[in-house]
Amino acid sequence: MARKSKLNLLELYSEENKDQIYENVFAEIESFELPLGTSLRSVYDDQPNAHQRFMEKLDACIRNHDREIEKMCNFHHQGFVDAITELLKVRADAGKLKVQVTDTNRRLQDAGKEVIAQTEEIIRCRIQQRNITTVVEKLQLCLPVLEMYSKLKEQMNVKRYYSALKTMEQLENTYLPRVSQYRFCQIMIENLPKLREEIKEISMSDLKDFLESIRKHSDKIGETAMKQAQQQKTFNTVLQKQNNVNYGKNMYVINGRVPEPKYEITSKRTLEEEDEHEEEVLTAHDLVDFSPVYRCLHIYSVLGDGETFENYYRKQRRKQARLVLQPQSSMHETVEGYRRYFSQIVGFFVVEDHILHVTQGLVTRAYTDELWNMALSKIIAVLRTHSSYCTDPDLVLELKNLIVVFADTLQGYGFPVNRLFDLLFEIRDQYNETLLKKWTGLFRDIFEADNYSPIPVANEEEYKIVISKFPFQDPELDKQSFPKKLPMSQSVPQIYIQVKEFIYASLKFSESLHRSSTEIDDMLRKSTNLLLTRTLSSCLQNLIKKPHIGLTELVQIIINTTHLEQACKYLEDFITNITNISQETVHTARLYGLSTFKDARHAAEGEIYTKLNQKIDEFIQLADYDWTMSEPAGRASGYLMDLINFLRSTFQVFTHLPNNNNDHAAMSGKVAQTACMSACQHLSTTLMQMLLDSELKQISMGAVQQFNLDVIQCELFASSEPVPGFHGDTLQLAFIDLRQLLDLFMVWDWSTYLADYGQPTSKYLRVNPSTALTLLEKMKETSKKNNIFAQFRKNDRDKQKLIETVVKQLRSLVNGMSQHT
Repeated sequence: MARKSKLNLLELYSEENKDQIYENVFAEIESFELPLGTSLRSVYDDQPNAHQRFMEKLDACIRNHDREIEKMCNFHHQGFVDAITELLKVRADAGKLKVQVTDTNRRLQDAGKEVIAQTEEIIRCRIQQRNITTVVEKLQLCLPVLEMYSKLKEQMNVKRYYSALKTMEQLENTYLPRVSQYRFCQIMIENLPKLREEIKEISMSDLKDFLESIRKHSDKIGETAMKQAQQQKTFNTVLQKQNNVNYGKNMYVINGRVPEPKYEITSKRTLEEEDEHEEEVLTAHDLVDFSPVYRCLHIYSVLGDGETFENYYRKQRRKQARLVLQPQSSMHETVEGYRRYFSQIVGFFVVEDHILHVTQGLVTRAYTDELWNMALSKIIAVLRTHSSYCTDPDLVLELKNLIVVFADTLQGYGFPVNRLFDLLFEIRDQYNETLLKKWTGLFRDIFEADNYSPIPVANEEEYKIVISKFPFQDPELDKQSFPKKLPMSQSVPQIYIQVKEFIYASLKFSESLHRSSTEIDDMLRKSTNLLLTRTLSSCLQNLIKKPHIGLTELVQIIINTTHLEQACKYLEDFITNITNISQETVHTARLYGLSTFKDARHAAEGEIYTKLNQKIDEFIQLADYDWTMSEPAGRASGYLMDLINFLRSTFQVFTHLPNNNNDHAAMSGKVAQTACMSACQHLSTTLMQMLLDSELKQISMGAVQQFNLDVIQCELFASSEPVPGFHGDTLQLAFIDLRQLLDLFMVWDWSTYLADYGQPTSKYLRVNPSTALTLLEKMKETSKKNNIFAQFRKNDRDKQKLIETVVKQLRSLVNGMSQHT
C-alpha cells in the first residue's frame, strides 16, 4: 500500500515536472529566443507519448492565446472602426497633399540641380585643395632632395668632385631617407654608386694626366731647382770670399798677371742675372698644378679607398722613376745629355718632396728614402758606365760640376748624397786620365814644333817674356850683352806653362768637393806626379826614340830636361801657393820630377850612344875586304875614312854647342866624352867581330896588313883628341885588343906570346888564345889553298910545321882555360 502510494507520489511529481518543462518551452517560443533545439530536445525524453502530450499542451496554449486575441479585438473593435472612418476621411486630403508634395518635390529637384552642381564643384575643389596641400607638403620634402641632386649634377659638370661627394653624403644621410617612398628617390639611390664610380674614374683619369704632366715637366722642374741651388751656392761662395781677409793668397802669377778663375766670372755673371731676373724664380708648384693629386686623394679618402689610391700612386711613380733613371745611350756624348738626365731626376724627387710635405700619408719619408736609395744606386751605376766613355776632360769637368749641383740640390731637400761625392773621387781619377791623354797630345805637339835650338833673345823685352814664362836664373848670362841665347829650347817654357795649366785643370775638379785644403793639396801633387812620371816621361821617351831626332837634338833634350828638373821646386811652390799648405807638412807629397827628368836624360844619352853605334854599323856594312888578297892596297879603306870623318864632324858639333853655363858645358862635355869612348869601343868590337866572323873561312896575310892600315887610322883618330878632356891614351885603349892581335900576326911573334902568356908584363896581354887560334886557323886554310909559301919551298915545311905547332899550343891553352873555368 505504502509502495503504491509512493509510486503515485512519484508519478504526480513527474507530471508536475513535465508541465513545468512545457511551460518553459512555450515561453521560449513566445519570446522568439533562438535556437530552440535545446528546449525541444527536453520534450522528447524517454517517456512514452511525450510528443503527443507536448502537442496537446501546445494546442491548449494556442487556444488560450486565441481567446485572448479575440477578447482584445472585441475590446478595440470600435476604436478600429472609428480609425478607419477617420482614415477614409483623410484619404481625399492625402491625395491633394500628395499632389502638392509631388509638385513641391519636382520644383525642389529642379532648384537643387544647380545646387548639386555647385556642391559637386565645391567638393571637387575641396578635393583638389586637399591634394594640392598634400602635394605642397610632399614637394617641400622633395624639393631639398631635388635641389641637392641638381647641385650634385652641377658640381659634377664643373668637376668639383670632392664637393659632389660631400653632397652625395648629405643626400644619403639626410634628405633621401625622408622621401624614400618615391620612385625618383629610388632612381637617385641607384645612381649615387654609379656617380661615385664615375668620380673615381674621372679623378683617376685626372691623376694619370697629372702623372703624365709631371713626367713631361720633370726636367723643367729639376732645371729650375738646380739653377736656384747653384745661384744660392754661388752667392754664398762670393759672400764668403768677400769676407775672407786672406782671399787672393791662393792666386799665383802666371805670365806676369793674376788670372781670374772661370768660376768667378761665371759667379759674377750668375749674380747679375739673378739680380735681373729675381722675379722670374719659379717653384715646382708654379710649373705643375698639383690639385689633381689633392682632389684624387680627398676623393678616395672620402670613399674609404685611400689605400688603393696610395698604392696606385706609389706604383706609378716607381715606374716613372725607373723611366727617369734610364739614360739615353748617347748621354755621354754631350753635357746636355747629362744635364737633362739630372734635371729629370731632380724634378722627380722635388715633386715627391712637395707631395710629402703637403699631403698626409700619400708619401712618407720612409718611402722617399727607399726610392732615393734605389735611385742612387742606379744613378751611380749609370754614371760609372757613361763617364767611362768620356774622353774629353772639359766634358768630364762639366759632368763633375753637374753632379755637384745635382747633389747640393737634392741635399737641400733632405736626401743623403755622400755616395755621390764618393763617386766623384772615382770620376776624378778618370778626369785625371783624360787630362793626361789631352796633355799627352799637347806635349807631343810642343815637341813636334820645337827646333831644339837655344832660345835667341834680341833685347831685354824678349828676355823678360821668356823668364816670365819660365823661372830661369843665370847671373853669368845676365852679364852678357844682347843678343844672346838661352841654353834651353822653346819647348821648356811651354812645357812648364802646360804643367801649371794641368795643375789648374786638376784644381778645377777638386773645387766644391767639400774636402780640406790638405786633401786638395795631396790630390794636386799626386796628379802632377802622374803627369810628370807617366805622361811627360812617356812623351820624352817617345821623342828620344824618334828616327828624325839627331844627335844634336838629343844633346839639346838633355839640356832641356836639366832645366825642367831644376824647375820642379818652383812647381811645388806653385801648388803650395794655391792650396796654402806648407811643404813642411808631414803628409805633404813631393813631386817626382827629378827622377823623371834624370831617366829622360839617361835615355837621351843612351840614344846618343845607340845612334852613333847604328851609324858606325851602317859604315861598317859598306866594308868590302878581299880577304884573299896577296898584297895590301897601301892606304886605308874608303868606308873607314868616311866613318872617321863622320865621327870627327859629329864630335866637333858636340864641342861647339853653346854653353853659357859651366854646368851645361861640363854636362855636354861629359856626354861627348862618353859618346866618343862608346863609339871607339863599338868600332873596335865591330872590327874584331869582322875578323872573327864564322862565315869568314880564310884570311890572307895581305888582308891582315890591309886591316892593320884601317886600325891605324882608328888609332890616329883616337890620338887626335876628337873630344877634349881625355887624359893620355885613354881613348886609344879602346883599340888595344885589335892592336896587340894585329901586331902578333904582323910580326909573327908567337914565341914571345907563348912564352909570356899569363904574365902581367906580357906584350900581348890583351890577346885571347881563342881569338888568336880562330884567326890563325883562317890563315892556315888560306895557306893550304893558295900555297902562299910556294916561293919559299925550302922553308915551306918549316913554316907549315910552325903553324901547326902554334895551333896545337894555342888549343892547349884554350883547353886549359876551359878546364880552369
